[in-house]
Amino acid sequence: MQISNNNIACLFDLDGVLVDTAVYHYQAWKALANSLGFDFTKEQNEQLKGVNRMRSLELILEWGGVQKTAAEMEELATVKNNNYVGMISKMTAAEVLPGSVDLLEALRAAGIKIALGSASKNSGLILERTNLAHLFDAIVDGNHVTTSKPDPEVFVKGAELLDTDPSRCIVFEDAQAGVQAAIAGKMKVVGIGEPENLPGADVVVKDLSAITVEEIKALIN
Repeated sequence: MQISNNNIACLFDLDGVLVDTAVYHYQAWKALANSLGFDFTKEQNEQLKGVNRMRSLELILEWGGVQKTAAEMEELATVKNNNYVGMISKMTAAEVLPGSVDLLEALRAAGIKIALGSASKNSGLILERTNLAHLFDAIVDGNHVTTSKPDPEVFVKGAELLDTDPSRCIVFEDAQAGVQAAIAGKMKVVGIGEPENLPGADVVVKDLSAITVEEIKALIN
């Protein structure tokens, strides 16, 4: 495949960048932990940002001092996911984070390609419920990758689908694992959140309303 060096592409994480589903993950994991006889805190939930479902479950069971077989873990992950899907099925466009739609539309108007790069296996449902799906040129999520962040696979596949060299891609991430994945993929990174939580990001903003298309272009050119 011939990759154009003139393209610029933007790759967005989903949870915590475009929408805030952390509260639903927390509620679903907490319910599962409680059913196993221990608690799960918001601080622990923060440590699961950017981490896939099975690794998250492994960490939670470690924190609770609980051991399960592989088959039992699969069952527990399914219980958690079913609970979570029930919650996100009720999401609306009102839950899209500030600046997200405006920036995505501005990028499209500027001719910049856009992909999703998320660990979530439920990204399709979330994008549909929040009316964001039509703004993406490509979707890469937990259904399309075999390794989770900080491995760069999800972003490398996004760059390939957008026919763009990784060096001309900008990743938008709120998790340290995602920042590390972008750096490993030789991409620029816009961190969403607090600078102390996102070392390595090229720039950090509070949300997508705080950065412009011109500032994004300047990261590459």
